Amino acid sequence: MKIKGTRVQVSIIHIAMIVALTLFLSLYVILSRDYGTILWAVPILVMLFVIPLLLNYMSQKEYEQLIPSYEAEAKLTRISTIKPADIGNVVKLEGVVERVLFKSLNRPQFLIADKSGEISVKMFTSASEDIRKDDVVEVLGQVIKRYVVTGDPVVNAIRIRKIRIEKKNN
Repeated sequence: MKIKGTRVQVSIIHIAMIVALTLFLSLYVILSRDYGTILWAVPILVMLFVIPLLLNYMSQKEYEQLIPSYEAEAKLTRISTIKPADIGNVVKLEGVVERVLFKSLNRPQFLIADKSGEISVKMFTSASEDIRKDDVVEVLGQVIKRYVVTGDPVVNAIRIRKIRIEKKNN
């Protein structure tokens, strides 16, 4: 779904929750014959769908606003050169997606590899493109610790996009 040109989505958990609550509501109304409940319950169910969409939209817009400043500061970096001393640095990586996790939860995590190594790339909102295993991507983000105060370096991405590779005709 798009809001003002921005791709937004609701996680599978939100959809499952709305379906379950709708079933409970339907069962309650059928068994109790309390049809007045529908007047307040249906708007709440709609809000349970709309609020996560709006939050995802706001996250996407915030990330879009950060891109120019990150672009100005980022340096193209090989994965093997990222060390704990780089925590806080803005980096740009290019590599192949080896694994995709938590995409349906709107908190995707990618394992990105280049010829020098591999690194975990996390996003705290859904990616603006549909990124899959074996896609060649460019990542723009900041090096952070995996577990807030401890752990190996990972990249908190504000943008991940596919790189269009042009084939040369020989």
